[in-house]
Formats: sequence, C-alpha cells, structure tokens
Amino acid sequence: MRSIIDIPDLSLPELDALMDTAEDIIRRPGDYAEVCRHKKLATLFFEPSTRTRLSFEAAMYELGGNVISVAGADASSVAKGESVADTVKTVSCYADIIAMRHPKEGAARVAAMNATVPVINAGDGGHAHPTQTLADLLTIRREKGGFSGLTVGMCGDLKFGRTVHSLLSALCRYENMRFVLISPEELKVPSYVKSECLKRNSLPYTQVTDLESVIGDLDILYMTRVQRERFFNEEDYVRLKDSYILTPDKLRKAKADLCIMHPLPRVNEISVAVDTDPRACYFKQVLNGKFMREALILKLLKEAGTL
Repeated sequence: MRSIIDIPDLSLPELDALMDTAEDIIRRPGDYAEVCRHKKLATLFFEPSTRTRLSFEAAMYELGGNVISVAGADASSVAKGESVADTVKTVSCYADIIAMRHPKEGAARVAAMNATVPVINAGDGGHAHPTQTLADLLTIRREKGGFSGLTVGMCGDLKFGRTVHSLLSALCRYENMRFVLISPEELKVPSYVKSECLKRNSLPYTQVTDLESVIGDLDILYMTRVQRERFFNEEDYVRLKDSYILTPDKLRKAKADLCIMHPLPRVNEISVAVDTDPRACYFKQVLNGKFMREALILKLLKEAGTL
C-alpha cells in the first residue's frame, strides 16, 4: 500500500504529472466533482492546523467524497495512551485514505507501516511537509512557467522549518537552480539537509544573514516564521522571532517579477502592507494547495485500486 511520507517518495515525473492533474482540475472542476463519491478521507491532526486540514477536507469534498476527522490529541484515544500504530489500524477500518499531522518526527512513517489504506503525511514535527511542497511547486510553475534557472531565496527559520526542508528536496531535482539561504546563525539549514539535497546535486548556494543584501538577486523569496513550538527555550525564541520582517520598503530593491511565498501562518515576518503587492503569492499558494491535494488523493486511491 503506497503512502506519501516525504517528497522524495514522488519521482520527478510524478511531481510533474500531479501538477498537470491539478491544472486540469482548475480548468475543468466539474469533471472531477463525483470521482470520489462514497470514498472517505480521515484527517488525523494531532497538532494545530488551519490551512492544511481544511485544504485536505475541501479537496475531498470537491472530489465528491466524504471526510471523517480528529482535530487534536485530546479529542482522540491518543489522550488515553493509544499508539499511532493502533490508531491508524482502527481508522483504516473506517476510511479509504488518511491524512495525518503529528508533532513527532517519524510518526507518519509509523502510521504508513501500520495502516491498510494510503497515508499522506500532513506534517510530522520538524521533519517534512510534502503536500505543502506540492502547493509550493504548483505556485512556482504557475507564476514562473517552470523551474529551470531560478534563484530561490529561503528566509527565516531554516533549521526547524519542515516546509523549507521538503521544498529544497524537491527543487534540487530540477536543473540550473541556485539557492540563497537567509537566516540567523542559530537557524541555519541543518548540515544533513545540505548534504542530501544541495551538495549531492552539486547545486550552487550561499548562506547569508542579511535579506536586504540579496533580495535584488532573487526570483523567488520563500519567507518562513520563527516557530515558537519548535524551541526548547523561550528566551531564544523571543530573541530570534523578529529577525526578518518583509516590508514594502525592503521590496524596492527586488525584481519586478519576484514571487513572494510563505507557507503560512505568518506572525509578523511579512507586513500586511505587502499583501496588495502584485508579487505577493502566499494566498495563491493556499488555493494551489487544495488542487494539489485533490490530485494526490486521486493518484493514491487509483494506485490502491479503490477508484
């Protein structure tokens, strides 16, 4: 039974095919309105979420399916001490596919090993967030027409940011990419991520601490928040949380066709004054995420032989 736990679980042709399907859903939504009739998606979210959970649920409803949901560990038998393995074995009896978010790295892998239906990782701790990456890829393709030759800046929490790790893993498979990694010293991209993605593919990258010094070079600016929930020390969080705040003034040095992205939620790292800038694409990402989750649900259900 195939599950999607990390973005490398999908080949480059599969990523492109998923984007093609998403584009077709955008063009012809009526053709997909009943394809998942009588199918059920279970959303198991043991960590707070707005966009990802509602996006999965909206995706399944728009495919004509139904949703059963757990929102929060306190609302499930996990609060009684039930294991992830037992939870997904149980939920597999009720649903055709599972989307799960969990605060512990590796929990989605455990779920996939024990479920009898496909499992989609909707975020596991600081490890990976593959469906956010699918949303990111479709946004870049729709805004830039492709991936080759882009200079991508990633800014903020690059150490704990699972969205950054997943997106790097995906983009490193495309040709002629260049990366600018912008973060405080304490929040730099982990060495294992650089080794597995950037160095293995011999892709050029630079690491800087100052956003304004490099913003004019970027085709994509991927902003991230400093995540309070990943810190062990409140003092470190308070010291670093406002390291980068994108404002209209800072964008004066940027390219006219810069694509500004953010996996959301934002706190204050992008000023609301940027929202009206035509280069702001983060709410487009939200919508693109729904279409890519529709495409992924269809793919996995078809491969499981239940569609």
